[in-house]
Amino acid sequence: MTVLLLLLFLLLLVGASAFGFTADTRDSADWKPSDDGQRWRSRTC
Repeated sequence: MTVLLLLLFLLLLVGASAFGFTADTRDSADWKPSDDGQRWRSRTC
């Protein structure tokens, strides 16, 4: 029963993702901060 519930949950997540009901709220893989969608630029010198 537990396995069936886990599979149902995973299928629900896959379906929500396929139909666009999910969103990735991360800026990017390197997690640089942003200000209203504009990336901060780090100055090296």
